[in-house]
Amino acid sequence: MKALVKYEAGPGNMEIREVPEPAPGPGQVKIKVSKAGICGSDLHIYHSDIAIPVRPPVVVGHEFSGVIAELGEGVTGFSVGERVVSETAYHYCGTCEYCREGFYNLCNERRTLGYWFNGVFAPFTVVPAARVHRIPDHVSDTAAAMTEPLACVCHAIYDLCRIVPGDLVLVSGPGSIGLMALQVAKAHGARVIVSGTGVDTARLELAKKLGADYTVNIEEEDLHGLVAGLSANGCVDVVLECSGAAPAVDAGLNLIKKRGYFVQIGLPGKKITFDLEKVCYKELHFSGSLGSRNHSWRKALQLLREGKVDLEPLADTIVPLSQWQEAFRKFENKEGCKILFDPTLE
Repeated sequence: MKALVKYEAGPGNMEIREVPEPAPGPGQVKIKVSKAGICGSDLHIYHSDIAIPVRPPVVVGHEFSGVIAELGEGVTGFSVGERVVSETAYHYCGTCEYCREGFYNLCNERRTLGYWFNGVFAPFTVVPAARVHRIPDHVSDTAAAMTEPLACVCHAIYDLCRIVPGDLVLVSGPGSIGLMALQVAKAHGARVIVSGTGVDTARLELAKKLGADYTVNIEEEDLHGLVAGLSANGCVDVVLECSGAAPAVDAGLNLIKKRGYFVQIGLPGKKITFDLEKVCYKELHFSGSLGSRNHSWRKALQLLREGKVDLEPLADTIVPLSQWQEAFRKFENKEGCKILFDPTLE
């Protein structure tokens, strides 16, 4: 079968290659990939500037939906033909303090689908049965393929911050992660501001359609003035920083209230400078967010099942694997919102 392979360490070194079709081992499930999404970390793998362990040659990709094609020895509770998604933490030790507490996303031995084990930019993939979740009946393959980033957002919001009805939440960065964060925050009853730049014009419009109370192009509009007019203390209660851009981090630290919740979801891909003293002077609940865990996947699928999050509008581009170079270019240049591969397309 043809798959997109990171065949060697170093910048670039990625191409479509012929690889053996996988077979499930004991406790594993073989899945026929329906749709597979490009993640920012896939670009970091391409550029070889990611801190998460990568083991080339490896088939890239970890966001997907699919159909069970074959069950490995000893697998029960699933049937061939069921529509499923899979967590990306392919392996973790299970015995360290983080694993024992359910935070295996922080396990030092965590090895990830599409980084260390062959991923989903291919017609078929194999994953441990313990990581598999059924797709709710009314959720499309396209929407389900974005369960993984939604689970990451759920981890950031449900596990790392606190949003109550009426809170004013700033979501900086209207990419797919930001648009998901917007919807999860709205599901908590928050008032949400989504901020971006001129390149995000179409995404900010989409944010309005998905329920944003306010959208701001910071290159043309006064974000600080808007916040001052919306809250008695001139501050937001929560910042969900999804862009990874240093100016957005700085703006969030300036706008957040004392003892507010600031969660850094977007990865800058490099060292950035920001005023750490604001974290201290405001006694902020300041947290980074990494990946997801089982609890976040269950919450993500619940939100999809209940219709509280709509992912379908995010998928504005669906292309065959053969167009991966153009798809990566568009993703990196913020052309569109969410780009998916369909391995069945030529």
